[in-house]
Amino acid sequence: MELLSVNVGRLKAVEHTSAASGLSGVDKQPVAGPVRVFAPGPQGAGASGVEGDEIGDPRFHGGDDRAVTAYAREDLDHWERELGRPLADGAFGENLTTTGLDVNGALIGERWRIGSEVVLEVTGGRVPCSTFQGHLGEKGWVRRFTRAGQPGALLRVIEPGTLRPGDPVRVVQRPDHDITVALLFRAATLERELLPRTLAAAPWMEASLLEAAQRYAEKHGG
Repeated sequence: MELLSVNVGRLKAVEHTSAASGLSGVDKQPVAGPVRVFAPGPQGAGASGVEGDEIGDPRFHGGDDRAVTAYAREDLDHWERELGRPLADGAFGENLTTTGLDVNGALIGERWRIGSEVVLEVTGGRVPCSTFQGHLGEKGWVRRFTRAGQPGALLRVIEPGTLRPGDPVRVVQRPDHDITVALLFRAATLERELLPRTLAAAPWMEASLLEAAQRYAEKHGG
């Protein structure tokens, strides 16, 4: 398992964004490294956990629970075949592009050691938005991406440090439940009846998804 690239985005004006500024950092490009990774502070502060990466809409991106995003090269390769076009590392707006790692099958709360310093913890899955759709230029992309159920992971920083392309990735901790990134994503989108089940991962889940699961459970039981 390996880190293929570290990707950062600079704020640019885009047409398809709900951010009041009209700016987005979704267009992420690989950088040579080393790149510092850190806990950026609370949600809404407007900060990514990856040095040099800029956040356009702090309501939905950045903050400690969503400090870093990851997507598997294998899933990008799948979408290359589906879309009939090349997709570079970072094309889906992810900070980390990995290989050999089952990102969508990772458990919520699973920890990855990347290189010699950094430890990241899985908190949820990336929910697509109109900015992502506009970035790719694919009509109906939000619906198509959601149905595929390959969202990629959101991560918090447990141990900060520096990352470089080629760093090895090791899974160093797995909690005792069965709530994966893919299952939590399905629960948050198309199969909301699964939300009460996801509370087994409550101690590790990112705050907005946890709140949604708790509200649903209170209203519908479970």
